[in-house]
Amino acid sequence: MKVKFKKRTNIEHALSKARLINKEDNQEQLKKIIKALGINLFNNFDMDLLITEKIFHLEQIKIVCIDYRLRFLDLKYFKSELPDEALREIDRLEYDHKTKLGEYKIMAPSVLFRLKKVDDPLLFVPIGNDYFYLVHKWGNDLSPIRKLLMWPLKNIWNLLISIFVFSWIITELTPMILFTKTLDVSSYWMLLFFIFKAIASVVIYFGFALGKNFNPAIWNNRYNKS
Repeated sequence: MKVKFKKRTNIEHALSKARLINKEDNQEQLKKIIKALGINLFNNFDMDLLITEKIFHLEQIKIVCIDYRLRFLDLKYFKSELPDEALREIDRLEYDHKTKLGEYKIMAPSVLFRLKKVDDPLLFVPIGNDYFYLVHKWGNDLSPIRKLLMWPLKNIWNLLISIFVFSWIITELTPMILFTKTLDVSSYWMLLFFIFKAIASVVIYFGFALGKNFNPAIWNNRYNKS
């Protein structure tokens, strides 16, 4: 029997879903809003040539960064070099729009801002009023379970719930007879509390020792560790 694994996560698709959640699924309407706002401030694009599916608001980028524990930082903090296909796309955009692009941003896992690795980076340029244009995506898609694995790191409550669930599983697997001869409900809860406290202490200790922080605090902060 073959086991079917979920496909890897394409962050561009996740961004598109975030746009739908924010009710910006009408691309023609989005284009009208952009023109009306006059947001063409940072890069002198010809708005008629832009692909509206590649235009994302900062809030949509933030949502995906927090869900998948990604960073959205200036290109200068990116450790790897841009691939040839990204450079060709920049040249094409500059030629088509008769402009010079700048103020580049990279959306990628934290490790790509510390090490030279390839794992689904996205290159953006701002077009003003917190809107960004996706220039190019390359590399490998993210693990299909990354969002689930990063869920505990979204906030303190998610972390506590995750620790409790893990503690409950460990308690269920632990023979109580090793700790007490009284196999009653109070003994079960005491063991659960003991295991919860032990796991929570380890998580908190290593969290502080390694300088970890929750996803909302690091998505656009270059100083926090991952």
